[in-house]
Amino acid sequence: MDMTTPNVLRDELMKENQTFRDLVQKHQNYEKRLTELASLTYPNEDEMSEESALKKKKLAVKDELYAIMQAYSNTNKAAVTH
Repeated sequence: MDMTTPNVLRDELMKENQTFRDLVQKHQNYEKRLTELASLTYPNEDEMSEESALKKKKLAVKDELYAIMQAYSNTNKAAVTH
């Protein structure tokens, strides 16, 4: 998830939702470590396994973030229409 792109919904959740903030931090940590692993010229087997596992974890976190954003968006739309 690109956390540098302006997004009103994401910014609002960053202010209001601790779980969302924690997931964003986790996603950024995974991205940082993946960048470190990608810079290795000759990664060993453990590092390659770690990279694969981190990619899966990062994707799962991204899915959670989007689910929170979708639920929040749907909740706010319902509140506005009623």
